[in-house]
Amino acid sequence: MAAAPETKTVHSPALTYFSMLSLLSLCPPFVILLWYTMVHADGSVAQTWNYLKQHGLQGFIDIWPRPTAIAWKIIFVYGAFEAALQLLLPGKRVEGPISPTGNRPVYKANGMAAYFVTLVTYISLWWFEIFNPTVVYDHLGEIYSALIFGSLIFCVFLYIKGHVAPSSTDSGSSGNFIIDFYWGMELYPRIGKNFDIKVFTNCRFGMMSWAVLAVTYCIKQYELNGKVSDSMLVNTTLMLVYVTKFFWWEAGYWNTMDIAHDRAGFYICWGCLVWVPSVYTSPGMYLVNHPVNLGMQLALYILVAGVLCIYINYDCDRQRQEFRRTNGKCKIWGKAPSKIEATYTTTSGETKTSLLLTSGWK
Repeated sequence: MAAAPETKTVHSPALTYFSMLSLLSLCPPFVILLWYTMVHADGSVAQTWNYLKQHGLQGFIDIWPRPTAIAWKIIFVYGAFEAALQLLLPGKRVEGPISPTGNRPVYKANGMAAYFVTLVTYISLWWFEIFNPTVVYDHLGEIYSALIFGSLIFCVFLYIKGHVAPSSTDSGSSGNFIIDFYWGMELYPRIGKNFDIKVFTNCRFGMMSWAVLAVTYCIKQYELNGKVSDSMLVNTTLMLVYVTKFFWWEAGYWNTMDIAHDRAGFYICWGCLVWVPSVYTSPGMYLVNHPVNLGMQLALYILVAGVLCIYINYDCDRQRQEFRRTNGKCKIWGKAPSKIEATYTTTSGETKTSLLLTSGWK
């Protein structure tokens, strides 16, 4: 039997540019259309499509909310608060993986403390009638619009910083503006010595906003109806369980592809600053005005299934980290793990090996 021919992946520059340009141009409108669909079109994609078909480009311009002073103020106060927590809260010193150029980033693991302080502060402001989170929901479209434009400007800042003031040797240009802007210039950009930009965008702004908005939607539904539906409770609980798991495991996240391999550009930073707060929270956004009564039995089934899935996600990462920490000398589900020893060559021409786990949840 003849051997199968060797297959090679051919990367087309034109296709790469088209894909990047498509994401750059389509992501912002999608966020606004999602918000409009969930808040003003009863969650109906068909209703939004019919509106756009009837009114065309002018209809889309009409539904795009303009950033307002209150939207900018909310974003600024929230961002400044999270940045302050990232810098000021105490935390364990954690080292990340060695970079391709030999750098080892150092972090302060205070994500769980920041998460606790954020939620307690936010709920307390509402409880003691200092600030009403429903204001966030009422100006949600304006906030997303401000985030879209503000984050694009932020990505331009990252592009310029990567050229003129990189934080480490893990930076450089591909020679193409589109690729540099999309993928990013720096692997570990920092402001000063201690403020890690990717930790802020990915964890403290993006993931934290997921939890904050989940609570916001819950409070808004309560103030509208005098109660919170079981569907909203299940949705909010599962979101908070997932985000809690994330911050509990945040130091592990710093070893993942997002941090250790993906550079800080539009792809990851705009995604965390805009995509996560809008797309990931959209079920709660819809439920605010469309409460669904699941009933005790169905609500419990969904809750248990959701928590189980989150646990599997956590345990999958735990197994992988333990496998790497012990260099494969551990037990997975009570027995020695199966693995693949992969060989690769670094950008400097050095040959290295890496163990890949092929048992357990993998």
